[in-house]
Amino acid sequence: MDDYRRYLQPSVVAQLKNIELKARLVVEGFITGLHRSPYHGFSVEFAEHRQYNPGDEIKHIDWKVYARTDKYFVKQFEEETNLRCIIAIDKSGSMRYASKNNISKFEYSAYLAASLGYLLMKQRDAVGLALYDETLQTYLPPRSKTSYIAEILKIIDQTYPSEKTGTAKALNQLAEKINRRGLVIIFSDFFDDLESVLNALKHFRHKKHEVIAFQVLDPQEINFKFSGSVLFKDIETNETIQTQPTQLQKYYREKVEDFINSLRKECFERNIDYNVLRTDEPFDKALRQYLTKRAKL
Repeated sequence: MDDYRRYLQPSVVAQLKNIELKARLVVEGFITGLHRSPYHGFSVEFAEHRQYNPGDEIKHIDWKVYARTDKYFVKQFEEETNLRCIIAIDKSGSMRYASKNNISKFEYSAYLAASLGYLLMKQRDAVGLALYDETLQTYLPPRSKTSYIAEILKIIDQTYPSEKTGTAKALNQLAEKINRRGLVIIFSDFFDDLESVLNALKHFRHKKHEVIAFQVLDPQEINFKFSGSVLFKDIETNETIQTQPTQLQKYYREKVEDFINSLRKECFERNIDYNVLRTDEPFDKALRQYLTKRAKL
């Protein structure tokens, strides 16, 4: 494996001690990968450019970018480049789940959130943070001051999932909290009443925010590849049930697939970017989705 790809692997990043180091190495690995892949047209510097439009002054075309991509981009002015972004992390009890050899859903989300915050700051955008369980617990408004990222990373690093959950209620509180239009990036398993979650996401769109919803799931929550007699315990209620998973596997998978497909369909109809992230997947999938969205704003 190329060195740069090592730091896109959740299991490798989890072994690093410092969250700022984790974020930096993930972002550096991601950027290196962009330059070596068919996606080389995306780069951090593109946050400071937009595609050339008829009427733009030719003197603002960046010819170095043209030489690499064969496309015309113009440099943006400061007031054009500044994006306001809130990164929201679900810290409810279900996010503590981790199957064997995988990090928890919360850890995965936290590392990605830290990396995105670091990337946003490199792009001179304003970034803020929201943490929630059944209610909104922490809110840091978006700022573009470089030193602000240290405060955001420190809070992420010191946060642990709670026992409570209430995604829809918390997201509605967050939507009311954000006064200026911007981009809202949400990391959650969205384990709540589907209609309520969709109404909360719709709340952001009603207030003219752009939204990326990342549904973070453990591979076992999708595949349900358990064998033998297994004791299942609800992380949030501590209720237990002993069963033979093979008897439930087909039914379970159908229900999960229905839930994911319904969420995807409804998000698409509301012009919300939706992606499923598995905790055994490299981090570049989410970062690439962010850059794709960023290029459209």
